[in-house]
Amino acid sequence: MRPFSFSLLRIAQWCAVILPLTLTHLRGLAEADLDILAILFLIHSWRQGVQAGGWDWARAPWMIATFAWWAWQVMCTALISPGHGALGQALAAIRFPMAAASLGFWVLQDRLWRMRVLWVTCACGAYIALQMLIQAIFGRNLFGVPRFPDGTLTGPYPHPRAAAPLSRLILPMLMVACMFVEKAKNVSARIIGLSGATLLAVSIMVLAGQRMPFALSLLGMMVCAMLYRPLRPAAFIALASAPALVILTSIISPKSFSHLFILAKNQLSHFGSSPYGEIFTHALVMAQQHPIFGQGYDAYRHHCADPSTFHGITGLSTQIPLQGWSSLCVQHPHNHYLQALVNGGVIGLFLFVVMIIYWLKALWPGKNGSAISIGLFAAVFIQEWPFASSSDFLNLPLSGWGFLLLGLGLSFHFGVHRGGQLKE
Repeated sequence: MRPFSFSLLRIAQWCAVILPLTLTHLRGLAEADLDILAILFLIHSWRQGVQAGGWDWARAPWMIATFAWWAWQVMCTALISPGHGALGQALAAIRFPMAAASLGFWVLQDRLWRMRVLWVTCACGAYIALQMLIQAIFGRNLFGVPRFPDGTLTGPYPHPRAAAPLSRLILPMLMVACMFVEKAKNVSARIIGLSGATLLAVSIMVLAGQRMPFALSLLGMMVCAMLYRPLRPAAFIALASAPALVILTSIISPKSFSHLFILAKNQLSHFGSSPYGEIFTHALVMAQQHPIFGQGYDAYRHHCADPSTFHGITGLSTQIPLQGWSSLCVQHPHNHYLQALVNGGVIGLFLFVVMIIYWLKALWPGKNGSAISIGLFAAVFIQEWPFASSSDFLNLPLSGWGFLLLGLGLSFHFGVHRGGQLKE
């Protein structure tokens, strides 16, 4: 390997190793880290050239689908609403998928570095979970921050934003535990070990007290159990124990129980008048007015205050919000698919759905997939689950975790198929 190419690769590999650490506590550095991974990948591809296969990754179906979604969003932004810096942001939106491609096709092709990034990622997930447990037991985390006033656990943060990334990270963590437990020769020991790991994962997400991360983590565990046969008895035991966990939570953490179950029941039974339902309705009104091209990048943030959108939809919500229409003008519509619809219209939504399908197809572990590849597939699956409230598609840190898990999953898929070694 040429000295410059080796140095380029080594820098990118260390960027990959520290990426989970920056996503945990250093959001600004995490964005710079992802940008560096994308830029170094382009330099590497350019140096190799077309004949040496430097751009083969760009012909991967999942990457072509991503380019199509990105190009349409850029075009819609340029035609409809290039102001507010939206066009520049739309052009730069490709950098995060490029960082994932960098991890999957170049940086983590070597098994040693692939495993290093996996271990650091799992360690960060364990750190978040440990901070939650400490806060649940002692009332404060290691930084002295108490529970949030509504009873939810904040983990290592001052606000309750730890459960969302943990719901994704806990799936590869669970499957890594499965990988070690499966090495036990005694069948009973394996069942007890897998059941214990699954119950611990479920218990932590229950204690966290956040509705959507809890529901998504359960969905992810179901996906893991479907694809990984040894986990099925443990998943059944965890499911059977769920009522006991709920009752126990109502006793030891009444506020978590109230936030997780009582509030969820109320919001679901009156979805149209709930804050999420009102935002959902408002976004659909915006999409109805611009069904083909949408309103460009970050459309909801820039155009939700248009008075022509100040009305509801029959069957969802037709009442004026208690705090006025301006209260609905948040940063994004809290759903990736709704965001794609508002930004790029029906065509933008279609291209976004196709892109996600090809992501999952590229990550599909198959019948003989390893436990780790299954956990990473499940994590990306729930990251892009359509029936969920979520952060902005490209907003760190949660989206950064999503693209890290995507790139790591691609590296396990393509790295194993290529022998786990980098080809220069």
